[in-house]
Amino acid sequence: MAQRSAGHLIVRQLEEHGVKRIYTVPGESFLDVLDGLHDSAIQTVVCRQEGGAGFMALAESRLTGAPGVAMVTRGPGAANAMIAVHTAWQDATALVLFVGLIPHADRGRGAFQEFSLEGWFSTTAKKVMVLDDERRAAETVAEAMHLAASGRPGPVVIGLPEDVLVRPAGQGTVPPRRTAAAQPGAADLDELTNRLARAERPLLVVGGEGWTADDGGQLAAWAVSARVPVAADFRSYDAVPHTSAAWAGWLGYGRADTLAARLDEADLLLFVGCARTDVLSDGYTRGAGTPTVLVLPDPDAAGHDGRIDLHLTVTPAAFTRSLPDPLAARGDRDGAWMEALAADQRRYAVPRPDGGSGVDLAVAFGLLEGRLPENRILTYGAGNATIWGARYLSHHGAGSLVGPRNGAMGLAVPAAVAASLIHPERPVVAVCGDGDFFMNAQELAVAAAQGAAPLVIVVDNGGYGTIVAHQRQKYPERPSGTALANPDFAGWIRSFGGHGERVENTAAFGPALDRALDSGRLALLHVLTDPDTMAPATANTLARDTASVPGRSAEPAALEGIR
Repeated sequence: MAQRSAGHLIVRQLEEHGVKRIYTVPGESFLDVLDGLHDSAIQTVVCRQEGGAGFMALAESRLTGAPGVAMVTRGPGAANAMIAVHTAWQDATALVLFVGLIPHADRGRGAFQEFSLEGWFSTTAKKVMVLDDERRAAETVAEAMHLAASGRPGPVVIGLPEDVLVRPAGQGTVPPRRTAAAQPGAADLDELTNRLARAERPLLVVGGEGWTADDGGQLAAWAVSARVPVAADFRSYDAVPHTSAAWAGWLGYGRADTLAARLDEADLLLFVGCARTDVLSDGYTRGAGTPTVLVLPDPDAAGHDGRIDLHLTVTPAAFTRSLPDPLAARGDRDGAWMEALAADQRRYAVPRPDGGSGVDLAVAFGLLEGRLPENRILTYGAGNATIWGARYLSHHGAGSLVGPRNGAMGLAVPAAVAASLIHPERPVVAVCGDGDFFMNAQELAVAAAQGAAPLVIVVDNGGYGTIVAHQRQKYPERPSGTALANPDFAGWIRSFGGHGERVENTAAFGPALDRALDSGRLALLHVLTDPDTMAPATANTLARDTASVPGRSAEPAALEGIR
């Protein structure tokens, strides 16, 4: 049997790892890999821009638990893909990015589209590798797939020199690398139990990757028995079901003032799958000195700020399989603390009309919450427009949310396209502002080509809303560089054969939503809103209503994006 080329062997090795889809913008630098995909069971999803391809691969990872795979070409292609690598790096998401390179023989001569792969990606990737030896093609892929998913997940970048790919590389793949999952030790669990039993006001914070519906449901049930309220890290809202009696909302942008104040009141913080980071702690201002237990597989606890009293270096799944006795962890604690936080969140999630011109988003997202089945998947871009979705749309299990924790714009649309390909049986809704939407709107052409049918909600306030809100705080009455002139997005989506409607007032939203959901096609609602309403009714208004917790201005956390 003739030996396979390195490019073909890369494809066979990805098959060994169970990869189902590769997201790519083709380039001449990796033609041999594309040729190998011709006869492969792996679906090649042809994207329209490398940033969109990278974001689709990131969504694949979030929704399947396996590393997402993207392939792009050298120079400009790699530059476009950088946004997805940075998002995967900061968000701790497993991603493998293949980058075609100039021929090995041309390196260092200023060849067409030459660049330094390591120089560009080394500070935002777990590892950067270049396949200079065709005999290591399978081994390199196996190493990348393992490294991306192990420890603190993240991106791995593999450079593929054009001339190396066509060389004979042998016939064999290698077995995917397996690592036995670490289990929490008995002594650590005993210490955790004792700390929880002594605490009067513990708070459990969930986040990060690797959650399943079973994990989240089991942890939430344990929390109810142990009388520990559960909050989520920013954009990790789906880790536990929101129907749980322990659900207390989320921290970070758009959070309720009540929960932020509770974070300050807590006498023990238990982080599972996430760390106390910038956004979660309102810019390192909350909880740094509180006794803290981390359940985080990363031994370095990257990004964590402040105190650590106990660190269990295990995954959320391993932890939920080894939960301590909830009655022992409860001690003498009654349910008042947990019930107060859960009640705060229930009040916060009730839509409160915002008024103003155009569509009232509190009413609109309340209607959307009622129309969508529980198996929904929600995708978000970045910006204030997404805060209505986070506040009023619930989650019923892990694997129902894809959003950028690093604030990257342009993720909502490609993530929704990927989600529709991965789970065609589930309704998928992308929530994005007008600025965010046009960052990667071109990827809806992929949905049209593949028969995918997500619903896209475009909130149009005529500007980069988060930055407008910051300007109003710091440079009042001096708008500069933030206005947008938008086309007819509904007409644009109809040109792809989709269902599109322009919605200009609140009364029209419900009927338009029903028509979009009933269409069975790719659909878009272009929602016109009041540009003076940049966020939902403020959280500290809620705090005054409940009078249960001292209020604090919601503005620092209501604004998503650059501080």
